Amino acid sequence: MNRYYFDHAASAPRRDEVADAMAPWQHGVVGNPSGSHKAARDARRAVEEARDEVASFVGAKPGGVIFTGGGTESCDLAIAGVTGHHRRSHETSQILVSRIEHHAVLDAAEKMARDFDDVRVGYIDVDHDGVVDLDSLMNQLSDDTAIVSVMAANNETGVRQPLDGVSALAKSIIPGGVVTHTDAVAAASWVKLANMTATTDMISICAHKIGGPVNSGALILRNNVMLEAVIPGGGQERGRRGGTVDVAAVVGLATALRLTMKELNEVSDRVLDLQEKLVAAVSLIPGCQVTGLRALRVPGTVHVTFEDVASDELLFLLDQEGVCASAAASCSSGASTASHVLAAMGLSHERARGSLRLSMGAETTEADVDAVLGILSGVVHRLRSEA
Repeated sequence: MNRYYFDHAASAPRRDEVADAMAPWQHGVVGNPSGSHKAARDARRAVEEARDEVASFVGAKPGGVIFTGGGTESCDLAIAGVTGHHRRSHETSQILVSRIEHHAVLDAAEKMARDFDDVRVGYIDVDHDGVVDLDSLMNQLSDDTAIVSVMAANNETGVRQPLDGVSALAKSIIPGGVVTHTDAVAAASWVKLANMTATTDMISICAHKIGGPVNSGALILRNNVMLEAVIPGGGQERGRRGGTVDVAAVVGLATALRLTMKELNEVSDRVLDLQEKLVAAVSLIPGCQVTGLRALRVPGTVHVTFEDVASDELLFLLDQEGVCASAAASCSSGASTASHVLAAMGLSHERARGSLRLSMGAETTEADVDAVLGILSGVVHRLRSEA
């Protein structure tokens, strides 16, 4: 049976070039980059070359790159690190996050509020297409705001967010400005982050969504942002994240980023055509509604909801036909609770329970799209006829 992989937003297939680049650092002697002998110097050189590559990808300076164990840790370091430093000089600290953030951001913010009585979380509303409401942000900014975090593109719907508008408000409303952060994990494959995040202070990325290894990511500081280490240790990463850097992981991240940048225009244009074809075809299925259709979206994701169809049944039958897809975020797609993203957009629970996310990547072909469209139409018809 053929397999049709339409879950790149959860994890993209690892590139052969990434595996090859990581191979020398996955067996035998791998020096500690903090050491002074030749093996350590070789490791440190590889780490610093990777740091240069990551910095170039977002248009920042290498000194602002902090390697982390993935996107989740990167987001947590941004939220907890900046808020922790803010608390030193303020009686109260406010964290502003959009209602559609990944749980890596939401949970980090809510944990800070649980752990410290002087920390509170404010939630920025979105419109029916899932785009951040800048008026909602403006009305909540205050002298106590420590950080504003708005993702570059939503991981469920693919809808892009107005980062320049967010930064403009954060820097102009409050004297001295407020630190801004973006979770750019879902956008990295599709947009030039150096342009999109040019006015954003902190950017979180990870490797496995762009064909790199899991447990590899980075938090990039574009400006001189002050933060406290969440993981203290031996002073690695300029004292901002303790622990020995995994040389293979950061080499894999850098390689995936370099390949992504090299292919970005060609892949984005080609997959955009596939996205348009997919959207046009699924829109013809009775009871199907494309999410965020009026908003600017990244090319790789098509999110839909079906009337009178349950996501778990739909995914089960798609899987039997060789289609790999998901209902929501990869970390919660197996849960029975409704998506917080769709709830924030105003979709009813009944509508949201029939959600489906089809996400494509560099190797997705028109033949793959044609096959999945045929399978999906048949599966939906089957579910409704058996109801």
